[in-house]
Amino acid sequence: MRISSGRSATACGLAAILLWSTASGLIRSVSGFFGPIGGAALIYSLGAILLITLLGRPRLRSSSRFYLVTGTALFVTYEICLSLALGYALDSNQAIQLGVVNYLWPSLTVLLAIVMNRQPARWLILPGTAIALFGILWVVSTDGLSLPSLIANVQSNPLSYSLATACAITFALYCNVTRRYARGENHVAFFFILTAAVLWLKFAFAGQALPEFTLRGGAELFAAGIAMAGGYALWNIGILRGNLTLLATASYFAPVLSSAFAAAWLGASLTLQFWQGAVLVTAGSLICWHATRERKDQR
Repeated sequence: MRISSGRSATACGLAAILLWSTASGLIRSVSGFFGPIGGAALIYSLGAILLITLLGRPRLRSSSRFYLVTGTALFVTYEICLSLALGYALDSNQAIQLGVVNYLWPSLTVLLAIVMNRQPARWLILPGTAIALFGILWVVSTDGLSLPSLIANVQSNPLSYSLATACAITFALYCNVTRRYARGENHVAFFFILTAAVLWLKFAFAGQALPEFTLRGGAELFAAGIAMAGGYALWNIGILRGNLTLLATASYFAPVLSSAFAAAWLGASLTLQFWQGAVLVTAGSLICWHATRERKDQR
């Protein structure tokens, strides 16, 4: 894919955000047809084929061995945790909650950048992180900021909530490791191939069988594959040639966009408290991002 115009590249980045915003709802829907593990394996297999078609075969010879091992482990862990967290959710509402928990990663990415990559930051990083964390608690607790309600919700499905929390941590680590060690190279297609391989291995050991394909199931699987693979392919173009400031700002609205699409797609009814929490996560992430922006010299 060759994009020379800055505006076109920025449009590609914005399209990636929109595609990613559909991913949570589609992954949850596909898992309903093919199961949490089988559905995820099919999505990443299709995604790997699409990425190789769009980006070409992975070239690994010039890559850092440390990054190939570490980046692969973090990416594969993140994608598997995300798919299984959504797939094992008790219902659609909980799946959307878990999607918002996953979006704690932007704030964690900034915090880890300060430690790992010596990213300068202003004092706003503290209230920004606090607001994002409070937003997560507000989303998971369904009765105000009630500790019993929060504990009850987590205890209803500790596996999925643990996986969603692991998503936020591993993707934040992945972003910082990639920035420091990737040398500007894009290995997403390779990561997708390995993710699919691990999922198929897990599927085989589970002794499960895929159900018969239906027209609707196949269509939703194709849509999920496009959302995942297309999002990564377009985002790569955007960050290389587009307006990074605009793309970074727009990306922080993904929790709200993702929740809105998932609610419409899955037919879930979300409360005002949920939307308040999703907005707080977005606001906290934006403040964290602003805290790391370099100040322009005042003349």
